Amino acid sequence: MCAVFGGIYCLRHSVQCLVLDKESGRCKAVIDTCGQRISCDHFVVEEGYIREEQRKNVTYRQISRAVLITDQSLLPSESEQQVSLITVPPQDLGGSAVHMVELCSSSMTCMPGTYLVHLTTPSSGTAQEDLAPLVSRLFAEPAIAEEQGEVESEKPMLLWALYFNMRDSSGAERSSYSLPSNVYPCPGPDPALGSDHAITLAEAVFQQLLPQEEFCPPAPNPEDIVYDGEGPQGEGAGFEEPVQPERDGGEREGEEEKEEQRAESEQDNVGSQMDVADAPPTEE
Repeated sequence: MCAVFGGIYCLRHSVQCLVLDKESGRCKAVIDTCGQRISCDHFVVEEGYIREEQRKNVTYRQISRAVLITDQSLLPSESEQQVSLITVPPQDLGGSAVHMVELCSSSMTCMPGTYLVHLTTPSSGTAQEDLAPLVSRLFAEPAIAEEQGEVESEKPMLLWALYFNMRDSSGAERSSYSLPSNVYPCPGPDPALGSDHAITLAEAVFQQLLPQEEFCPPAPNPEDIVYDGEGPQGEGAGFEEPVQPERDGGEREGEEEKEEQRAESEQDNVGSQMDVADAPPTEE
């Protein structure tokens, strides 16, 4: 969306350091890894780029995640474009629910005939400890299926699995960082299903930067767009009825005579047909 509305991207350039104003202490420019200086009024940065010495008593939670590749869907459907969103309730009292997102090959995330599954939950241990029991209940593992002699299983077959933990910084406050007043840290993903928290945070930062502007205004109707030097769509050249040139009196009289002659010839044809039809049959 940033590029669509005129944003500029510096590809393969990461920020190396900030340039601060001595008097105000605000960030007035950044230096990238190529040594180029870029002036700025505000600087928005992902929380993972902030150094440890700039964090003040920040406590982080952990997220347990798993990425799976299976041979069939948990919710079979005849549609070739299927995205399944599943929430598994906690098995133990006081536990956390597990959010699952299943994508088919039409999403261009996996090979044809396979499905990509994401599992996310707040951590209570390692990712494998938190999610492996659920994976074993929902999916059939090849090694276990061979030991039990199961040729065909009703469960989707687990072809590949990866478990990992990641930091959840969505609960960190702005005051937890020792940063200039015009530097805005943004947390990474949270364990929730969807991006509601990220959108809420983005709107809060946007209102601090541009309090007079509307956050994410709806796109205009293409029919209401007026280009410079042109009228609204549906008017102007290409949309008007062609104008017939005016004709003089001689041409009009000639056309009227032709129409009268054509009408008389049609009447003669009708009369001749009727005469033939009314004639009595002849005997040989």
